[in-house]
Amino acid sequence: MATTRAIEMKTALPGPRSKAVLDRIAAAVAAPLAITFPLVIEDGRGATLTDLDGNTFIDFTGGIGCLNVGHSHGKVVAAAQEQLEHFGHTDFTVIPYEVYATLAERLNALAPVRGTAKSAFFNAGTEAVENAVKFARAYTGRQAIIAFEGAFHGRSMMSLSLTSKTHPYKAGFGPFAPEVYRVPFPYEYRGVSAAAALAALEKALLTQIAVESVAAIIFEPQQGEGGFVAAPKAFVEGLRKLCDDNGIVLIADEVQSGFGRTGKMFAMEHYGIEADLVTVAKSIAAGLPLSGVIGTAEIMDAPGPSAVGGTYVGNPVAQAAALAVLDIIEDEGLLERSTAIGETMRSRMHAWQERYPQIGDVRGLGSMLAVEFVRDPHTKEPAPELAASVVEHATAAGLLLLTCGLYSNVIRVLVPLVISDAELAEALAVWEDALGAALA
Repeated sequence: MATTRAIEMKTALPGPRSKAVLDRIAAAVAAPLAITFPLVIEDGRGATLTDLDGNTFIDFTGGIGCLNVGHSHGKVVAAAQEQLEHFGHTDFTVIPYEVYATLAERLNALAPVRGTAKSAFFNAGTEAVENAVKFARAYTGRQAIIAFEGAFHGRSMMSLSLTSKTHPYKAGFGPFAPEVYRVPFPYEYRGVSAAAALAALEKALLTQIAVESVAAIIFEPQQGEGGFVAAPKAFVEGLRKLCDDNGIVLIADEVQSGFGRTGKMFAMEHYGIEADLVTVAKSIAAGLPLSGVIGTAEIMDAPGPSAVGGTYVGNPVAQAAALAVLDIIEDEGLLERSTAIGETMRSRMHAWQERYPQIGDVRGLGSMLAVEFVRDPHTKEPAPELAASVVEHATAAGLLLLTCGLYSNVIRVLVPLVISDAELAEALAVWEDALGAALA
């Protein structure tokens, strides 16, 4: 019996209807908002999306990590619609609403933070990072923030200052926020061990910034845009000890790694270590604009009245969706599913690595996996053109993949965790064919 395929390609890309809209976008939309794929979505369901021309793709981009529960999950749609029928906005700090308290209570109980937790909600990951810095500075009375090479923390001014990649994110947009200091992140494939990274951090406290001036150290337990590089446990332990010894706030940026992406609700759970503040966004509300900071109550309470806020922070429609997301993760066993997806993909990726010397590294936690492409396995010279070629071949065959990394030579996986086994097998077969076409 023939297996039903999820992918269905009816036209070359872009199809005529998509091309017509892409032409309108080119004429009407600011050019820096560059389009990645030559298609325009009409419908999304689970792990698939269909464009205006009827082409159906398996989506491994997940809205850049926003769709852990998939496109248009029925429970998310129903929760958002029900809330919108009651009210859509007040500004929480003017007229509060119960859904804000309910979401805060649930996340406070789940987040890997020290002691009694409190939450504050915003719109985007970059706002969560900006406000985490405010909380840390208010609590410590200090100004300096330490971040890491390869970090991505957002595109507004403080978070862009913390972000590490110059092109396309930082070039031409300075001057940046002061009192930001950057040190190496452990990247074992490229020769930076946990011990070396911690030693560089200790040296920075002698040569760049006095330890008593540091308000916070912010890091991603697994870097996202930087190439899906997971922190070794010894490194996270070293950060926690350094912060404890010197009264520094430890901020874990879980914007991309949270909500089941790594097989745990939060990536910090892999290390058995609690942060002082955790930033969340992306999959928190299945793509509706919502972010948050969850942290130790005394830190969260440190700024004065109205020192933190904003007109749209903690939108009730997005928060209703977020409560549905938490229910779906629990009811559908998506943490276990993420682990299983990761095990299936990792074994296939290692098989590809044995076949193709251009695959230099396979890495990641849970289903937050990536492959890094190099021109030579000995020199490890980055090969962004090979990664781009694999993506191009996969797109033409109906699988949507994203690159990342400082050298843009890494393909990352942000597949919705609701993908079926059949869809996953189909997607990996397409990826394998694309590797053969690009690397043979």
